[in-house]
Amino acid sequence: MIKKKLLSLSILIFCFYISYGQSSLQKPFQDCHITGSITIYDYNQKKWISSDIEDSHQPSLPASTFKILNTLILLESGVVKSEKEIVAWPGSTDTVKYGYRPDIYHNMDMEEAFKVSAGWVYRELAKKVGKATYKDYLIKCHYGNADVSINDPDFWNYGTFAISPANQVEMLINLYEEKLPFSRRSYRILKKMMVEEETANYLLRAKTGWTIDGGKDTGWWIGYVEQKRQKNVYFFATRLIKDRKTINKQFAKCRKEITKRILKELEMLQ
Repeated sequence: MIKKKLLSLSILIFCFYISYGQSSLQKPFQDCHITGSITIYDYNQKKWISSDIEDSHQPSLPASTFKILNTLILLESGVVKSEKEIVAWPGSTDTVKYGYRPDIYHNMDMEEAFKVSAGWVYRELAKKVGKATYKDYLIKCHYGNADVSINDPDFWNYGTFAISPANQVEMLINLYEEKLPFSRRSYRILKKMMVEEETANYLLRAKTGWTIDGGKDTGWWIGYVEQKRQKNVYFFATRLIKDRKTINKQFAKCRKEITKRILKELEMLQ
């Protein structure tokens, strides 16, 4: 599906560069002293926009952005019954897998785990789902390369599982339209969990992600903006990449700051 849209995406981006300017889209990344790209889809106009078309189609580990689809899989497979189900902290800390965030190492429900991006919760639950079930869902959802072969339940942060920014946006569109193989109840629960910001003008649903991929920090912010007055939806996938040896204390902040700046400049977030 993504491949079929590549030509139209290229044409639309070329036209967009003429009217808006490639340098304007890239300036927020330059100001953050970071490389990366943003991929956007205008739902009403059926238009794709990207700051870097090649990067839009370059796959990498999805990190915690996979919690979006993962939550649907967990609910649909019956591993968890609702967003309020408590997951017990296993009682040990693998700092390589879990990182240095002692504030998240306690019993918590799915809703909190999604909000604070508690990787250990999803890792423990993934053991109950099983790789075969995951692969089946990934193929049905056309999500990434569906490679879950790594000998680790946390295949979205480690290994060769990968998805491109354009594919992330495609998944979000199918999520919004509820065309993926999940129940209305599962969609309702997930969409509520995804709400990050709401004003009189818009509703923003999103999820961050950050992992180490090939010696590089890979940071994501993906989601969509529902404009209440314009009656339109804008889907986005921002991905930042830097060498682990390069210090950039604003890396985490820049994921959201770059995205919001561009969406505001394009009058998609008002």
